[in-house]
Amino acid sequence: MDLEGRRQSTNVEDRRGMSSGAKLGLGGGATGIIMMLLLMMCQGGGGLDLGSVMGQLGGNMVQTQSGEGRELTEQEQELATFSAQILAGTEDVWTEIFRQKGWGQYTPPTLVFYDTQTQTGCGTGQSAMGPFYCSADQKLYIDLSFFQTMRQQLGADGDFAYAFVIAHEVGHHVEYLTGRLGKAHQQMSQYGQNSPRANEVSVRLELLADFYAGVWAHHDNARFKSLQPGDLEEAIDCAQKIGDDWLQRKAQGSAVPETFTHGTSQQRMRWLKLGYQTGDVSEGRTFDLPYNQL
Repeated sequence: MDLEGRRQSTNVEDRRGMSSGAKLGLGGGATGIIMMLLLMMCQGGGGLDLGSVMGQLGGNMVQTQSGEGRELTEQEQELATFSAQILAGTEDVWTEIFRQKGWGQYTPPTLVFYDTQTQTGCGTGQSAMGPFYCSADQKLYIDLSFFQTMRQQLGADGDFAYAFVIAHEVGHHVEYLTGRLGKAHQQMSQYGQNSPRANEVSVRLELLADFYAGVWAHHDNARFKSLQPGDLEEAIDCAQKIGDDWLQRKAQGSAVPETFTHGTSQQRMRWLKLGYQTGDVSEGRTFDLPYNQL
């Protein structure tokens, strides 16, 4: 992606070095499955609303819980700057879409960087959960080491693949602001947690967030000429490798469709591409189509 000269969002809170507790330890046969599950973007729930204002990310020191500083690596600084620029792009695009659609004023989420684990409005967030959105505090949470995990464990790499992850979580925030997220969670609660019908609602929610990520990419590129050759392919490759069927087969050798919560690889690629190709939020009909047509 070409982000030269792009602004960084000030809706960023940096908690790196301030997290408490140890990394999640896994043993036995569960390790492989959980390692795959942590690569799935956490299903719509929490919300990120990072209240701290940081115009320039990438300062060399962050505070640890004991008050001592640690030096951020150059890669950590670059990823934070990149993430803040992507968040700024989502702010620009969704502010304009909300204005055009008459949805009211777009209130952006806050992006929280953390290490290992952190407290959120939705409980304790841990690195093993992957990036997630918490609607209770309207914040996006991410341990930036997740991008390294994407590269090493999935082979999903590239700046636009990373941008897709952030834009997907912002998509959940859009769902929250438009009321879709709350309605979906009510349905899931009525059906019973982890029931097949609740899982179907979750899939619809996740595919809509994929679609919204594509819509963002469409408008961001139209406005800033941000995409370069191969960028879209990076995101599509990422979408393929975080499909429920792909992850389950990799982790356990087979896929169980009734347990899917995010959608198959084909579904995730389809809705991301549709959002990018049309840029039209009205095309995001994941809750209108029969489930077998998603």
